[in-house]
Formats: sequence, structure tokens, C-alpha cells
Amino acid sequence: MTLAIETPNLEEALEKVRSVALATGLAYAGGVHPKLAWALFEAGQAVLVDVRTPEERKFVGHVPGSLHVVWASGTAMTRNPRFVRELEAKTGKESVVLLLCRSGKRSDLAADAAAKAGFTRIFNVLEGFEGEIDEQQHRGGLGGWRSYDLPWVQD
Repeated sequence: MTLAIETPNLEEALEKVRSVALATGLAYAGGVHPKLAWALFEAGQAVLVDVRTPEERKFVGHVPGSLHVVWASGTAMTRNPRFVRELEAKTGKESVVLLLCRSGKRSDLAADAAAKAGFTRIFNVLEGFEGEIDEQQHRGGLGGWRSYDLPWVQD
């Protein structure tokens, strides 16, 4: 499955994202739309890392071929103290890394922590895997990876 994105040059698209991040004072390289994230991942120009819990990946679904490094877990969502070390071991600090969570909030925090630890090309996938909560208190219809019919599987 190949998706057309507004900017055919993926590196140029990332430069635009970086410019916005710089202008807004983000510590990390910026936020990318799920369709751009898929285009980068599919083209082999980025590593996609799911930072959700193992339970979320198993029961809600995940992107085939994505890596997994837990940002926080448990009912209290206790932060993984080894997150940065585990991320570096799986991706390296110089790779283009796209972080994905449920709604884009945990991956924002994870991207910030990774950038502060020396990751230079770390991005947050905006809207996450499921998007925001709708009027019926459900996810999956207001943005997010799944709402754009991007590839995903469920165990």
C-alpha cells in the first residue's frame, strides 16, 4: 500500500516538520502526521517505535514491523526508567525515529526525553494510533493511525 503525501520528497517533508518544531521551541525534531509516518516507514527512511504497553499492542493492535519500547506501564502508568537506553539499543541515536502511542501524548513525552538524551532525529506521530476521544467516549474515529486506514494488525 503506497500513500501519496503532499510533499513527494520525504526528506523535504521532514525538514518542514523540523522548521515548525524549531519555531515552536520543541526539544525534539517535531510532530509528523500518521500518513507521513507511514510513508517514511514504508520507504525504509525511518524506524517506527510503539511506546504503548504490551497490552495495548496486543488487544488494540499495532503496526506490522514496528519496534516496541514501553514508555510507561501499569495502572499508574509508571514511567520506564530504562526507556532511553532501550530505545537507543533498538534504534541508535542518529536514526530517524518515529514514536507512536495511543493519542500522541505519551509519545510526545517520550520524544522530549529522547531528545534531551541526545537523539537528534526523533519525531512524535501526531494523533497516535487511536486518535482523540469522541462524544461517545470512544477512540478510533477522530484521527489516529487506524482512522486513516494505514496498515495495522491485531493479535
